[in-house]
Amino acid sequence: MNREYTRWYSPVLQRNMEMLIFGYSGASVLFFPARMGRFYDYENWRVIESLRHKIENGYIQVYCVDSCDTESFYSSWFHPSVKILRHIQYEQYILEEVVPYIDIKNPNSFKIAAGCSLGAYHAVNISLRHPGIFNKVVGMSGRYDLATKIGHYEDLLEGYWDENVYFNMPLQYIPNLTDESKLEMLRQLCIVLAVGKEDVLLDNNYTLSHLLTEKGINNSLYLWDNEAHQARAWRQMVINYL
Repeated sequence: MNREYTRWYSPVLQRNMEMLIFGYSGASVLFFPARMGRFYDYENWRVIESLRHKIENGYIQVYCVDSCDTESFYSSWFHPSVKILRHIQYEQYILEEVVPYIDIKNPNSFKIAAGCSLGAYHAVNISLRHPGIFNKVVGMSGRYDLATKIGHYEDLLEGYWDENVYFNMPLQYIPNLTDESKLEMLRQLCIVLAVGKEDVLLDNNYTLSHLLTEKGINNSLYLWDNEAHQARAWRQMVINYL
């Protein structure tokens, strides 16, 4: 299996960012790491190994990007207003640096955004906010409003709210989305959500699926046995959905 390591200094984030690339052709998969994760986690957890057949046969090329979570949502020292701004910078890094890099490296125009845990949030949020960039999004064990406490998951913005928070929480902005041109673009997006039946985030996924359906945006919600919020389940999910 072709494996490449790359890194560059990000002008947007003002620091080095690393990436692993697996494969040589096919649809591009931009794979966001799990909560506070690193670009090498999916390889270490054997999630990439589960995709070996698809990668080696040229069906997909996987780009495992690094996270910025410890500087944004999981920062213990920044004010929430700064946390959300750092997240927006991370999104700019993806849109202005990573996506163009993929375009140069891979001539296949079909792009998939994917992620597990907080990576699912990143994948789904960027796909919904910027329709037309990705053709498909796969969110596994995701949480789609980080500003609300859910079970043992804390409100990552500590009660703070502003427009930046609103426009980055799918469960908040999707109900009020009325721009028909944007809605029509989102209706072209293949949206796949997967979550465990015993996951505390189950209702969160149900809600997102329902909100999308209300807007005429097709989506598929798959329920897995038990909690399924772990690498063992993700290794199977990626085979099914990527």
